[in-house]
Amino acid sequence: MPIHPSALVDAGAKIPASCTIGPFCVVGAEVELGEHCELISHVVLSGPTKLGSHNRIHPFAVVGAGPQDLSYKGEPTRLEIGDRNEIREYVTIHRGTVKGGGITRVGNDCLIMAYVHIAHDCQIGNSVIMANAATLAGHVTVEDFAGVGALSPVHQYVRIGKHSYIGGGTVITQDVLPFAKTSSVREVHSYGANSVGLERRGFSKERVRALHKAFRILLAAKLNTTQALARIEDEVEQTEDVRELVEFIRTSERGVIK
Repeated sequence: MPIHPSALVDAGAKIPASCTIGPFCVVGAEVELGEHCELISHVVLSGPTKLGSHNRIHPFAVVGAGPQDLSYKGEPTRLEIGDRNEIREYVTIHRGTVKGGGITRVGNDCLIMAYVHIAHDCQIGNSVIMANAATLAGHVTVEDFAGVGALSPVHQYVRIGKHSYIGGGTVITQDVLPFAKTSSVREVHSYGANSVGLERRGFSKERVRALHKAFRILLAAKLNTTQALARIEDEVEQTEDVRELVEFIRTSERGVIK
């Protein structure tokens, strides 16, 4: 395989011949790469860490380091990353903790831009976009197709629902509704359905229309959350998306941003 002479690769690492390892990379003993991965240069991979195929990691990223958690005592926790992810410059992704289940996961087809931090025990879905310097505290769940804006810090244990969009610079301390736009000027608010993003992903007008109606009741009807959910179930077509929105709210432990 093409390994630059300046790279340091532990003999215990599992690296297919199809991978490329650029100058000044460091790959630890308990690292396993899938086919056709590329470490451009100055990348540090520590283990136990397993990557799928066709991942591309840019300079100065640190992937698989131990968690920033005072309870961590060097246990062999893990990081697992799927296929076809683009991990940009200075990204940090840490392994899990024993108390958090022992594993951090990143799915497939994610774009993780420069300076992003994904802390211990986070669970990242598929096709997630995290813009520059977005920061996830420990135990955060980001569901499929979510977008986290630049410079947005996310509190630990928060859930970010699928197909949601978080505007840049938004401080997230509660769960983010699926299918919604959430941003802040002076206060953090949800602004209803993420209609542009949903249409780009092939949602039909009927699906978007049902979500719009549900969000109008939830955000603009001056009802408390329990009343709003009851009205949504009575008045809105119960599409799979609407049912998922209702279930997300009912199962939230930190409350949701409205």
